[in-house]
Amino acid sequence: MASFRRLQDADLFGKTALVRVDLNVPIQGGAVSDSTRLQRAKPTIDFLRKAGAKVVLLSHFGRPGGKEDLEFSLAPIVPALEQVLGCSVQFAKDCVGPLAQQAVTNMPDGGILLLENTRFHSGETANDPDMAKSIASFGDLFVSDAFSVVHRAHVSTVGIAKHLPAFAGLALERELDHLDQALGNPVKPVLAVVGGAKVSTKIDLLQNLVKQVEMLCIGGGMANTFLFAQGLSVGKSLCEPSLADTALAIMAGAQQSGCEILLPSDVVVAKEFAANVPNITKSANDVSSDEMILDAGPMAVTALIEAMGRAKTIIWNGPLGAFEFPPFDIATAKAATAAAKLTKAGKLISVAGGGDTIAALNLVKAADDFTFISTAGGAFLEWMEGKELPGIACLIDQQKT
Repeated sequence: MASFRRLQDADLFGKTALVRVDLNVPIQGGAVSDSTRLQRAKPTIDFLRKAGAKVVLLSHFGRPGGKEDLEFSLAPIVPALEQVLGCSVQFAKDCVGPLAQQAVTNMPDGGILLLENTRFHSGETANDPDMAKSIASFGDLFVSDAFSVVHRAHVSTVGIAKHLPAFAGLALERELDHLDQALGNPVKPVLAVVGGAKVSTKIDLLQNLVKQVEMLCIGGGMANTFLFAQGLSVGKSLCEPSLADTALAIMAGAQQSGCEILLPSDVVVAKEFAANVPNITKSANDVSSDEMILDAGPMAVTALIEAMGRAKTIIWNGPLGAFEFPPFDIATAKAATAAAKLTKAGKLISVAGGGDTIAALNLVKAADDFTFISTAGGAFLEWMEGKELPGIACLIDQQKT
């Protein structure tokens, strides 16, 4: 990953920093029910204030559709934000125009101001240059600290950076450094574990990974399509027969680049898709027409753990089975526990991301022992696919000039 500007390099004293954070938090009964994203924004805000800067926060909240909708106002978040930061936070009822300008002008030294939902204006998602110029006029520098939205070319992720010196915040910096450690400049060999329901949602991901990693384990429902492509019966399992040729092409690409593919040699099958239904473990080439594959079998898990032992870096996205329904969470649980144990012993660098992945790792209490967990769903996936992320590209472009 090319270099980008870090806050440590910025001249901050007496400056006003426009900071893109992710305050898209769950709210129940008018109050924030999970402050994780607020906690993630705190180190950057504290760093800026300690260095003598005023902090103006920008964030979206929900999908108001480019118009003012008080159901999606950021105002209810202020009390929780004040509690996390341990200081008062002012609020402006708009993010552009005179209301916002006045609120910025009236900020005290070391003050924090939260501007209203950027998506109350259609110009935000359209990356409107006039809106970007207007918001940029409020500050002296731009700080990007929300990896979860850097795959979007919006005013608050890209547009403002065209008008101000742009820096990565501490949360974004940590995310980028760990992702670079996992796939950009990794300690090899690298093992990628990709699970989930459908191949169709991860074609770009698989095509990129076979060129980047030494070993690729394919699990979850998408493994069924690969088994089917090789002529095996998958019964009533989730499968995408129309993508059989794509699966074969991915496997051919892996062979060409020297990437070892791991598919389940044995599977756990049942006749209905529900928790705790009767099930049996059998060879992957012995699935009956009335059965569905719901998890990887113990031999497949042993092979994956053996691959972890050979790897120096693991990058993980997606569960290995229908982990929401016990006992079809066993393969994911055993593999995650093994990866966590190897990481804790200093034998493996482990990076994981995606909502289902995090839920699965938390279920077996393995997440804390992973080197890094990315909570950014879409951005994490696009990064793994090798796509350019506009909100990162603008930081890198500035560094080049």
